Amino acid sequence: MTTLALTGATGFVGKATVDNALARGFHVRALTRRDQPPRDGVTWVNGTLAKEDSLARLASGADAVIHIAGVVNGSKLDFIHGNVDGTRNMAAAAASMGVKRFVHVSSMAAREPDLSEYGRSKERAEHAVRKSGLDWTMIRPPGVYGPGDLEMRDVFRMAKLGLVILPPPGRISLIHVADLARLLVTLTATDPGRETYECDDGHDGGYTHSEFARLVGAAVGKRPLPLPMPRALLKFAGWADPFFRDSFAKLTPDRAAYLCHPDWTATPDRRPPARLWAPQIATPEGLKQTADWYRANRLL
Repeated sequence: MTTLALTGATGFVGKATVDNALARGFHVRALTRRDQPPRDGVTWVNGTLAKEDSLARLASGADAVIHIAGVVNGSKLDFIHGNVDGTRNMAAAAASMGVKRFVHVSSMAAREPDLSEYGRSKERAEHAVRKSGLDWTMIRPPGVYGPGDLEMRDVFRMAKLGLVILPPPGRISLIHVADLARLLVTLTATDPGRETYECDDGHDGGYTHSEFARLVGAAVGKRPLPLPMPRALLKFAGWADPFFRDSFAKLTPDRAAYLCHPDWTATPDRRPPARLWAPQIATPEGLKQTADWYRANRLL
């Protein structure tokens, strides 16, 4: 039986990836900071990305590693420790344990490292993987959504109220978490070479921010008014949100700088080859699934 080692297994993308791996008959070794309830097919390994001994235990006996864990909000040092050092540590542990396949979840932010500390840290993490000597494949997802996601909940809530505040005009790509999870697990068994892929829902050119707002509105049964924010106002909101919502803030100065960029669409010639993987969930249907999950959990 193939054994996969996962970091970030308790997060949004990680949970979906564990589910996909188990459904395909893999055994999973999963890193966790806290004790988890027992689950058939899963061996929980207590530790963090900063603890080399726990990473060695995680990688021991694994056929492949899927490195999902990372920091998306925090200080410059948080990004360095969580994304750069954590990736370097995990790659080193995989190499020391004789694991060859290494699937690394990066970000489209790595394409524009000068825009944000987050993007710079993801670029440096990619560099660490390239120097690891492993048989690696990297995935740069766009906006990931689906049942269980809390990052986009504010957009759904605004759409329900009839007004969606947006970044300055631009375009984004999207992908359902189940499609991303299926790609990550597929890459553990298929070695397409040392490639960096950008995955999405297959919708060429992605969506304008206003189109995205209308799609979310349709998912909640509304026709919201999209309201793009000027760049200066979005940056101000990036300072204000942490002040008012503290740890619950979704917008920070670093994320505001990232969101002001006009093009976060997947590059067509960087998509995974169709023989390897293709998205299965159309975004309108996926957004409806997400809205239904919010309603069922009284989060909308």
